Amino acid sequence: MIIEGKIFPYKRKIAALFGVAEEVLKEDFGTVSISLNFVSEQQIAALNKNFRGIEKSTDVLSFPNLNKKVNENLKKFEKERNFDDNLLFLGDIVICKNIAKRQAKEYGHSMKREVCFLALHGLLHLLGYDHIEKEDEALMQKTAEEILNKFGVSR
Repeated sequence: MIIEGKIFPYKRKIAALFGVAEEVLKEDFGTVSISLNFVSEQQIAALNKNFRGIEKSTDVLSFPNLNKKVNENLKKFEKERNFDDNLLFLGDIVICKNIAKRQAKEYGHSMKREVCFLALHGLLHLLGYDHIEKEDEALMQKTAEEILNKFGVSR
């Protein structure tokens, strides 16, 4: 997986986490790409207002490039590959670093765990997971915890 964006110093950790997600989800991330960036509270609030109509900051936003469902394999989207580099762009993930710091303190865990959780949450949204309905939320939470536990950053 190619991860582009401003996520230093967490790029290696997130790439390794997404490698575990690839195993657990039984997907092939070898030729996919995402954009992942840390932004300020003002920037994420503006994105939240512009794209969701919600006038407040939030911890993470995802902007899927594909209309993928949870049970669909990425191979279904072969025609969506970029002509120049043959990569399949999954979408954008935006994390507010200040909110992540506050949440890590509030929840009593490390910043590493919070950033990994938020990045994974964003990735799962790009892959079609959501938490609108209770059963979908339960599936997303169970999947995230399985991946985080296997990666070694559980609560």
